[in-house]
Amino acid sequence: MYRSRSSAKPMIIFGSFVLVSVLLILLFFFVPSSQAKKAVDQFYSYEQDARYSSSWDMFHPKMQDRFSRNNYMQDRAHVFMNHFGVDTFDYSLGRAKRIKEWRMTEDGEELDVYRITVTKSYRGHYGNFKIVKDVFVTKEDGTWMILWDYK
Repeated sequence: MYRSRSSAKPMIIFGSFVLVSVLLILLFFFVPSSQAKKAVDQFYSYEQDARYSSSWDMFHPKMQDRFSRNNYMQDRAHVFMNHFGVDTFDYSLGRAKRIKEWRMTEDGEELDVYRITVTKSYRGHYGNFKIVKDVFVTKEDGTWMILWDYK
């Protein structure tokens, strides 16, 4: 079957568009900053659902050393839900920014992390309010782990 050049052009353009789209999607899912942001999103999704045991599991071991799983679960529910008089919260994530030599504490080990600013919005008995916090994420042994700043 004979095709004229003019009918082949749209196919080449469409094929190029599909290829570029697939590459961009793959790049988005495999770029470390996107993966870091996805980890923070998962952490706060657990927190929204009051699944504090699951969010605690996402902490870096240095964070897990700061408080036990049981204490974390009790404190999060007590302070954020009971004291604030809220059932849940909404959140938004800023962009991920890489920091090559970050420390969780003044004398802590240097880590290569991504900083993501998280804004949590609450509607409670005491009105509407927001908490803005920088969250840090590092990858160890193939797993993204959450850290907070204690400097």
